[in-house]
Amino acid sequence: MRVALLTTFAASRKEPLVAMMDRVHQGFLAAGIAEPFIQFNFGDGLIGGGVSSVDRVLKRHPELARFVTEAAPMPGIPGARRISNGPMSSGAGERVPYSTLQAITAGVPRSFPFHGIAIHFHSPEFGEVMPIPTPAAKMMSGVLITDSWWVNGRQRSLSSCSVVEVEPGDKKLPMPSGPLATVLAACGKARKTIQAPYPGQLGPGPVPAVRLPSGWNSPSVNPELAVAVKAIAVKYRDRLPEIVKQIGLPHDLPGLAEMNRLAPFGVHAGPKKPALERVFKPLGYSVRGGTAGETGSFSLRRRTAANSTLELTLDCGTWSHSLLAIFKVWGLGWKATLTIPPTEKAVAGGQYPIGDAEQWQKIVENMGTLVAELERTFVPEIEAVTGPSPEWYQPES
Repeated sequence: MRVALLTTFAASRKEPLVAMMDRVHQGFLAAGIAEPFIQFNFGDGLIGGGVSSVDRVLKRHPELARFVTEAAPMPGIPGARRISNGPMSSGAGERVPYSTLQAITAGVPRSFPFHGIAIHFHSPEFGEVMPIPTPAAKMMSGVLITDSWWVNGRQRSLSSCSVVEVEPGDKKLPMPSGPLATVLAACGKARKTIQAPYPGQLGPGPVPAVRLPSGWNSPSVNPELAVAVKAIAVKYRDRLPEIVKQIGLPHDLPGLAEMNRLAPFGVHAGPKKPALERVFKPLGYSVRGGTAGETGSFSLRRRTAANSTLELTLDCGTWSHSLLAIFKVWGLGWKATLTIPPTEKAVAGGQYPIGDAEQWQKIVENMGTLVAELERTFVPEIEAVTGPSPEWYQPES
């Protein structure tokens, strides 16, 4: 079985873009790998007017004119004007001197304030390009650097996608070795790795997909199980209000309208992780996430004896002080999700105001009771259909 390992590395905006690109390029050279193929995309914004970085580059490098394109990346989605050797460019698949790429990236963002940049290194050591119909560049085997404009400044990312062979009965995935390990070491500190098992060949017709933690869809390696698990999830989704009512949550929290009145703008719960740890650590869950202001998201995970991964993701509101909770069950080639309410009176699938610290504690205790019930009923019903997943499989680590 082929498994794509999608690894995200630490990427600081303090490091100049050209320095990061040189560091990765040097990693390939140090590994003794032949000069990697570099696919590049330097794009202006979709909204016209202002400075055109494409025009600025062409003044200094007129030989790049054949790489300029505005082709739409997908039907119905307009394409920005860009310099690219990607598949929609007249210069598709052509190499340019590495020194030219250095000159361009050295000018970012002062001389060349491109709206979006993608630089992708590929060599056979990373495995074949994944046979998956997806526009997600991060699922292309190799090393990817991106740099883009956003309202709070430039956004930077560094990631890799390498393909390994593994058998379902293996206990561990093979670790990178040889030249591949040298390149990945040059990328720096790994933050997380997502496993994306995929079929070697895609048959005719649609194939059920599994939505990865990154948000991208990957075709299931167990299509029949994926369909069966989805049916179970739909059944529980329809019955969830009844389930919540039957189990009797410990706290009868107000509905949405009443909570909006009781928790007006400016009321905050303070640190949220302590309450999560008090309730969910005894259930065997790890608690990760949260920022200095305890906003954003949390991820609570544990594994079952059948090697399924249980995950409760909590969006605590980056822009608002509200909660959205999703319970997920992961296995090889399938995933089930349920949006769970913190109270019987909550709107199904909607956000719920968090309120103060006392209210947050009650919300967490309600969710702990509901998750325990889903582990008693929902999870065993799924695992009775799917059987155990391989010991090595983890959606994210």
